[in-house]
Amino acid sequence: MDSALDLLRQLVTSPWVYLLIFGLTAVDAFFPAVPGEAAVITAAVLSTSGNPKLAAVIVAAALGACAGDHLSYAIGRGGGARRLAGFPDGSRRRASSEWARRALNRRGGLILTTSRYLPGGRTAVTLTMGAVRYPRRSFLLYDAIATVTWALYCGLLGYFGGLAFERHPVKGVLAGIGLSVIVTLGIEGIRWLRHRARRRAATTTDRAGPT
Repeated sequence: MDSALDLLRQLVTSPWVYLLIFGLTAVDAFFPAVPGEAAVITAAVLSTSGNPKLAAVIVAAALGACAGDHLSYAIGRGGGARRLAGFPDGSRRRASSEWARRALNRRGGLILTTSRYLPGGRTAVTLTMGAVRYPRRSFLLYDAIATVTWALYCGLLGYFGGLAFERHPVKGVLAGIGLSVIVTLGIEGIRWLRHRARRRAATTTDRAGPT
């Protein structure tokens, strides 16, 4: 364990760590299997020793996440838009795509910002926003807000975890990742409960019928 920790310290004290964080968070934006969030938290935990620099870790994470989100948006805008256009009028898929377009037009900023904290959700949302041709300028603005707040969240979560377990950095990393998972599950749980409440309300309205 000590040798693995020493190797990890050597990696994160290298100037290349910021490029690594940028790359991992960028790929994580459209391929959720890459542990971008864990990499940011780990680097932030070890930043309590002074190297790497916490501010640089947060900046690299935000830039990487923003770059990855824009690539995901571009992928959706290319292939996804053509696919949506090919759905026949009156079909369920066309109706679903139109519903997604209306939902994003009404509260796209909130959806994008919230989904950034859900590994699979952020990929689905950015792809969909590209597919329905959500305005680029609005996407850039809201995604900048989403990625900066997400990077601050991961960085500070790891940093304070490192302070709490200064003599046991591995525990700090595990605590930071554990809290991140709890927050993710909490957001997903709230989203599921709200969706369930809306479905119940819609079912009740349908049963009541016109007055």
